[in-house]
Amino acid sequence: MTTSDKREQKIRQNPKNVSLEDFEWLVNKYGTIKMGGSHAKAQIGQYSLPYPRTNPIRTCYVKDLINKIDSLK
Repeated sequence: MTTSDKREQKIRQNPKNVSLEDFEWLVNKYGTIKMGGSHAKAQIGQYSLPYPRTNPIRTCYVKDLINKIDSLK
């Protein structure tokens, strides 16, 4: 298992305590980030997920991101 896989597994196992850096790393692994306005947007495939750039990221945003990633697989 690579370091990248371990980092993603850590996020998936504990979505309640995810830093902004880890969240944006996961977004960049599967898509892109578009900045603008009060919220950034995670673009994963055809899905767009707006999120506030706060640290730590709220659990609902992490779970939404994981669901979008899993739906693409």
